[in-house]
Amino acid sequence: MQERSNEVTLQGAPITLLGPRLQPGDKAPVFTARVGLEDVSSERWAGRLRLISSVPSLDTPVCAKQATRFNETLSDRDVAVLVVSQDLPFAQTRFREVTGIKNVTFLSDYKDNDFGYKYGVYIKEHGLDHRAVFVVDKDDVIRYVEYVPELTDHPNYEAAMAAVNALL
Repeated sequence: MQERSNEVTLQGAPITLLGPRLQPGDKAPVFTARVGLEDVSSERWAGRLRLISSVPSLDTPVCAKQATRFNETLSDRDVAVLVVSQDLPFAQTRFREVTGIKNVTFLSDYKDNDFGYKYGVYIKEHGLDHRAVFVVDKDDVIRYVEYVPELTDHPNYEAAMAAVNALL
Protein backbone atom coordinates (compact mmCIF):
# COMPACT_ATOMS: atom_id res chain seq x y z
CA MET A 1 0.00 0.00 0.00
CA GLN A 2 1.41 3.36 -1.02
CA GLU A 3 2.10 5.71 1.91
CA ARG A 4 2.07 9.46 1.37
CA SER A 5 3.59 11.63 4.09
CA ASN A 6 3.93 15.40 4.39
CA GLU A 7 1.04 16.16 2.01
CA VAL A 8 -1.58 17.01 4.62
CA THR A 9 -1.70 17.90 8.29
CA LEU A 10 -3.84 17.63 11.39
CA GLN A 11 -3.51 20.75 13.51
CA GLY A 12 -0.23 21.48 11.74
CA ALA A 13 1.33 18.04 12.30
CA PRO A 14 1.94 15.85 9.22
CA ILE A 15 -0.24 12.77 8.84
CA THR A 16 0.18 9.79 6.51
CA LEU A 17 -2.36 8.99 3.83
CA LEU A 18 -2.57 5.47 2.40
CA GLY A 19 -3.33 4.87 -1.26
CA PRO A 20 -2.73 6.77 -4.49
CA ARG A 21 -3.00 10.52 -4.95
CA LEU A 22 -5.70 10.72 -7.61
CA GLN A 23 -5.57 13.45 -10.25
CA PRO A 24 -8.06 14.98 -12.68
CA GLY A 25 -8.18 12.72 -15.73
CA ASP A 26 -7.80 9.50 -13.72
CA LYS A 27 -10.47 6.84 -14.02
CA ALA A 28 -12.57 6.87 -10.84
CA PRO A 29 -11.80 3.72 -8.86
CA VAL A 30 -14.78 1.47 -8.16
CA PHE A 31 -15.22 1.04 -4.42
CA THR A 32 -17.58 -0.66 -2.00
CA ALA A 33 -18.99 0.97 1.13
CA ARG A 34 -22.05 0.49 3.31
CA VAL A 35 -25.43 2.14 3.10
CA GLY A 36 -27.10 1.01 6.27
CA LEU A 37 -26.12 -2.63 6.61
CA GLU A 38 -25.86 -3.24 2.87
CA ASP A 39 -22.60 -3.34 0.91
CA VAL A 40 -23.00 -1.04 -2.09
CA SER A 41 -20.71 -0.63 -5.08
CA SER A 42 -19.99 2.81 -6.47
CA GLU A 43 -21.01 1.32 -9.82
CA ARG A 44 -24.55 2.10 -8.66
CA TRP A 45 -23.87 5.70 -9.76
CA ALA A 46 -22.09 4.85 -13.04
CA GLY A 47 -23.23 7.11 -15.84
CA ARG A 48 -24.15 9.93 -13.45
CA LEU A 49 -22.33 13.09 -12.56
CA ARG A 50 -21.31 12.82 -8.92
CA LEU A 51 -19.61 14.77 -6.19
CA ILE A 52 -17.88 12.58 -3.62
CA SER A 53 -17.26 14.34 -0.33
CA SER A 54 -14.92 12.53 2.07
CA VAL A 55 -15.07 13.54 5.74
CA PRO A 56 -13.46 12.13 8.90
CA SER A 57 -16.62 12.14 11.05
CA LEU A 58 -20.05 13.71 10.74
CA ASP A 59 -19.94 14.38 14.49
CA THR A 60 -17.58 17.33 13.98
CA PRO A 61 -18.63 20.87 12.99
CA VAL A 62 -16.57 21.13 9.77
CA CYS A 63 -17.72 17.72 8.52
CA ALA A 64 -21.34 18.51 9.34
CA LYS A 65 -21.07 21.82 7.48
CA GLN A 66 -19.45 20.12 4.49
CA ALA A 67 -22.31 17.62 4.21
CA THR A 68 -25.04 20.22 4.67
CA ARG A 69 -23.42 22.73 2.30
CA PHE A 70 -23.21 20.26 -0.60
CA ASN A 71 -26.76 19.10 0.19
CA GLU A 72 -28.02 22.68 -0.05
CA THR A 73 -26.06 23.81 -3.09
CA LEU A 74 -26.67 20.71 -5.20
CA SER A 75 -30.26 19.90 -4.23
CA ASP A 76 -31.69 21.34 -7.45
CA ARG A 77 -29.16 19.74 -9.82
CA ASP A 78 -28.89 16.31 -11.38
CA VAL A 79 -25.81 15.36 -9.37
CA ALA A 80 -25.37 12.36 -7.10
CA VAL A 81 -23.89 13.68 -3.85
CA LEU A 82 -22.06 10.98 -1.91
CA VAL A 83 -20.66 11.67 1.56
CA VAL A 84 -18.19 9.03 2.69
CA SER A 85 -16.94 8.71 6.27
CA GLN A 86 -15.74 6.13 8.75
CA ASP A 87 -18.87 6.74 10.84
CA LEU A 88 -21.00 3.69 11.50
CA PRO A 89 -24.14 3.53 9.35
CA PHE A 90 -26.25 4.08 12.50
CA ALA A 91 -24.46 7.38 13.20
CA GLN A 92 -24.93 8.44 9.58
CA THR A 93 -28.66 7.70 9.80
CA ARG A 94 -28.92 9.68 13.04
CA PHE A 95 -27.07 12.61 11.42
CA ARG A 96 -29.43 12.52 8.41
CA GLU A 97 -32.48 12.52 10.68
CA VAL A 98 -31.21 15.35 12.90
CA THR A 99 -30.16 17.58 9.98
CA GLY A 100 -33.01 16.75 7.63
CA ILE A 101 -30.60 16.17 4.74
CA LYS A 102 -32.44 14.60 1.82
CA ASN A 103 -30.22 14.97 -1.23
CA VAL A 104 -27.12 13.09 -0.06
CA THR A 105 -26.28 9.40 0.05
CA PHE A 106 -24.17 8.61 3.11
CA LEU A 107 -21.64 5.82 2.65
CA SER A 108 -19.81 4.22 5.56
CA ASP A 109 -16.21 3.16 4.91
CA TYR A 110 -15.79 1.55 8.33
CA LYS A 111 -15.95 -2.08 7.24
CA ASP A 112 -12.90 -2.47 4.99
CA ASN A 113 -11.71 1.08 4.15
CA ASP A 114 -12.11 0.32 0.44
CA PHE A 115 -12.90 3.93 -0.46
CA GLY A 116 -10.15 5.30 1.75
CA TYR A 117 -7.49 3.07 0.24
CA LYS A 118 -8.57 3.46 -3.40
CA TYR A 119 -9.04 7.25 -3.22
CA GLY A 120 -5.91 7.80 -1.14
CA VAL A 121 -7.65 9.39 1.86
CA TYR A 122 -7.22 6.76 4.60
CA ILE A 123 -5.29 8.27 7.52
CA LYS A 124 -2.82 5.68 8.78
CA GLU A 125 -2.40 7.21 12.25
CA HIS A 126 -6.10 7.66 13.05
CA GLY A 127 -8.14 5.13 11.08
CA LEU A 128 -10.26 7.88 9.53
CA ASP A 129 -10.76 9.15 6.00
CA HIS A 130 -9.16 12.52 5.23
CA ARG A 131 -11.22 15.49 4.06
CA ALA A 132 -11.35 15.55 0.26
CA VAL A 133 -13.68 16.30 -2.64
CA PHE A 134 -13.85 14.50 -5.98
CA VAL A 135 -16.04 15.40 -8.95
CA VAL A 136 -16.59 12.46 -11.29
CA ASP A 137 -18.19 12.87 -14.72
CA LYS A 138 -20.72 10.60 -16.41
CA ASP A 139 -17.90 8.62 -18.03
CA ASP A 140 -16.37 7.81 -14.61
CA VAL A 141 -13.44 10.16 -15.11
CA ILE A 142 -12.32 12.33 -12.20
CA ARG A 143 -12.56 15.99 -13.24
CA TYR A 144 -11.80 17.71 -9.92
CA VAL A 145 -9.79 16.67 -6.87
CA GLU A 146 -9.09 18.46 -3.61
CA TYR A 147 -7.21 16.82 -0.77
CA VAL A 148 -7.73 19.54 1.83
CA PRO A 149 -4.23 20.43 3.09
CA GLU A 150 -5.27 20.78 6.75
CA LEU A 151 -7.78 18.20 8.00
CA THR A 152 -9.64 20.72 10.17
CA ASP A 153 -10.17 23.22 7.31
CA HIS A 154 -13.16 23.42 4.99
CA PRO A 155 -12.76 22.37 1.37
CA ASN A 156 -12.91 24.96 -1.40
CA TYR A 157 -16.68 24.85 -1.93
CA GLU A 158 -16.62 27.37 -4.77
CA ALA A 159 -13.99 25.44 -6.78
CA ALA A 160 -15.91 22.16 -6.32
CA MET A 161 -19.16 23.81 -7.43
CA ALA A 162 -17.44 25.37 -10.45
CA ALA A 163 -16.22 21.89 -11.44
CA VAL A 164 -19.74 20.50 -11.12
CA ASN A 165 -21.29 23.41 -13.02
CA ALA A 166 -18.79 22.99 -15.86
CA LEU A 167 -20.08 19.44 -16.37
CA LEU A 168 -23.82 20.18 -16.26
